Formats: sequence, structure tokens, C-alpha cells
Amino acid sequence: MAPLRWTNDARPGQPYWWDGIAAPASGPKAPPDSSDLLVIGAGYTGLSGAIAAHDAGASVVVLDAGIAGQGASTRNGGMFGAHPRLGWDALEKAYGASAADGIFAEATRAMDWVKSLIASENIDCTLQKTGRIQLAWTRAHFDNQKELAKVVQAKSDVVVQVVERDGLADHIRTGRYFGGLLFPQHCAIDPARFHAGLFAAVRRRGIPVHGNCAVTSLERTQSGFRAITPERAIRAAQVLLATNGYTTGAFNWHRARVFPLPSFLIATEPLPPDLIAHIAPGKRMMVETRARHSYFRLSPDGSRILFGGRAAMRPIAPELAAARLRDTMLEVWPELAEARLSHVWSGNTGYSFDHMPNVGSDRGLHWAMGFSGSGTVMAPYLGAKAALGALGDPRGATTYRATRLRRSWLHPTPRPHFLRAADLWYRHAVDIRETRAGRRG
Repeated sequence: MAPLRWTNDARPGQPYWWDGIAAPASGPKAPPDSSDLLVIGAGYTGLSGAIAAHDAGASVVVLDAGIAGQGASTRNGGMFGAHPRLGWDALEKAYGASAADGIFAEATRAMDWVKSLIASENIDCTLQKTGRIQLAWTRAHFDNQKELAKVVQAKSDVVVQVVERDGLADHIRTGRYFGGLLFPQHCAIDPARFHAGLFAAVRRRGIPVHGNCAVTSLERTQSGFRAITPERAIRAAQVLLATNGYTTGAFNWHRARVFPLPSFLIATEPLPPDLIAHIAPGKRMMVETRARHSYFRLSPDGSRILFGGRAAMRPIAPELAAARLRDTMLEVWPELAEARLSHVWSGNTGYSFDHMPNVGSDRGLHWAMGFSGSGTVMAPYLGAKAALGALGDPRGATTYRATRLRRSWLHPTPRPHFLRAADLWYRHAVDIRETRAGRRG
């Protein structure tokens, strides 16, 4: 590993997005003792669900085990798009042709819906139509991309363009990739400002939001539920679980089906404009096809590189994550060897074993989770769908009710112990194999 170089004001462990953003304040009083809908989790999913339910006429209370939004909602890379994570054939095999068609058809609707929410609530989250390019690590990956493009064009109205290797220089300057897929409608946002805007929209409606108020148990009653918290018991007719990769032991059924997979990011110091223009002329959101799942972009002001990926499949020290991500960044852009780092941080993505989100319900307990890395759009969109479904509102219809949260033999207990072994396998088998394949093409 190359030695790390930090700025004088470096903040290892703190997200770049938190600079200049105040943490949301909880309600000044104890939460109400009853509501039509109790929302557990105050990230994108829960806040969007609370807005939708309130606007449909329900009384709503939102609780969070920590500070509202300080999970994945303000720790992600701010990549804003909703193309299906799996190919049509894989979706058809898992859920049937109708569901596969529906998931492809819903992609653009989801992104447009969240854009409309941002506009209607006047959320200043530096939404930029940058486009996102998926970069092929090997020739075989590029061949697969070209087939995927054909299916996306046939099955949805998502705009996608194949970029041949000799055209990549318009988007990124590096010799590492063999082609790519460009999704020109995808965008970039500041995720913390997006969350702050959703939080402000909830508070404008008078919806109580209480952080540091964990639900330690949820009991069924004749009229619905009784949620036990450190402050008081709260009665609710319906409950929306919106905890994704931060689900606690009070909800072991979901915890055993959606596991927290950490994603790590670094931010460079501000770089010379001519260097930025040279290495990232397209100013795109960028992701790789290899199993490291590297994703990178410019900061909203265009001055820094934000570089994320799977530095590990379990929590590790920020300094180790920073070193691994920087080494990967230098594989892509050796020109950044002298750049210092200002931030390194991580957050939990909530992964399902099918790599697909799910909206579901069980006798009044509703959920939207398992976003598997697509939560910037899908979490607020499906949070609203789940909340409306809880109220019996037909606007809650979504094809993601046809997906499922299944268990795996790898994960026999609610705690994801398998990630330690998976991390070793990934780092010493998959990563080495893909590195060699990338060199050969």
C-alpha cells in the first residue's frame, strides 16, 4: 500500500457530506402515545413514507434509534439513478416475466417521482444531471454490458448508450477499462442535504420525529401494535419498518434477511482544476463492473474526487479502509499519487440475498428495505409506496411487492457472521482473479 497523506484538517471517520450540516434535532417533547402509522427509521425511507402517509390523511410518528439520518442516508456517494440491478433474465427466473417487465418499467418512474419530490419540497441538494457511466473492467464484462443495453432498451424507457473503448476518453482518462454503459439521465446529489430537505418537509407538516428513541420490542394488540421505547409505549394501528442496513435485534426476521454490508469512501483535498478536467472530463458519476464495486465522482463543487468501494465486507479501521481505497484510486488514476485525503468514512448498505429491494407486509407490519446499493432513489420511492400500502391507498402499488426477502444457509443467525469468511474469500480469491482478468482483458 502507498503511504497515506492527510490534510491538516483531516477527519477520519466523518463523512465529507457532514461538513457544514447541522444534525437534525429531535422533537422537544416525548413522542405521542398513539398514531395511525408508526415509522421506525428516520432516513430516506422513513421520512418519505411519513410525508406520503401524512399527506394521505394519517397521523404519523417517526422514531429512530440514533440521530435521524446519520446512517446510510448521509453516508452514501450521492449517485442518483434507478436502472435495475439485475438483468431481465435473472429477474424472470426469480420472480416471473411479469415482475421482470414491471421492475424494468418502474425504473424511470421511480427516478422521476423522487425528482418531483425534490422540486415540490424545494430541497436544495445540488441535484446535477451528470449521467452515470458503468465502466467495464474486462472485455467479457463489456460484452455483457452490450447485451444488457439491448434488454434495457427493449424492456424500459431508461436511456442507455454503449461507449466503446476509444470513446471513453470523453468521460474518463485512464487505460483501465474496455468500454462502458452511459446512463445520461442519472444525476448526482448531496445526500446529506437531501436528507435535511426531507427532514424539513416532515417538520413543516408537524410530524413528530424523535431520535435516540429505539423501539426495543413490538407487541401485537387487538387494535394494532404497542411499541416499547425507553421513553414510553406507543400504540399504532400500522407500523412501517424503515431500517434497512441498520435493523436491530427487535426485528430479527428482517435482520436475518437484510444484512449490513459496509461501503467505504474517501475524499481528496481540493485538486487543481486542470487536473480534474484531465482525469474526469465528462464530470460523470462513475462505477466499475468488478467485484470491488468501486464508484467515484466529483464533489458537487467539482474540486475533489470522492472515491468509494468495498474496502472490506466487514467493519475495519478508517485508516485501513482509506489506504485500500487510495490504492484502488491510484490504479485508475496514477496522477493522484500526490493528492492528500481529507475524509474517510463508511455506512451500511442493506443487502438482500436476491440483491433486490422488497416492499412487504405482515398483518399490519410493513417494510421497504434491501435496497442493495440503490437506495438514493429507491429508498424514498419505496418508502412512500410502503406507507401508502399500509393505509390501503392504491397508490402504494409497486412491482417490488413481487420480490422477496429470503434467508440463506450462509446466514443462519440474525448476526451476519458469514461476512468475515466472505471478506477473506473476496479479498484473496475474487479480487486477485479479477485483477488478473483486467490485465489480460
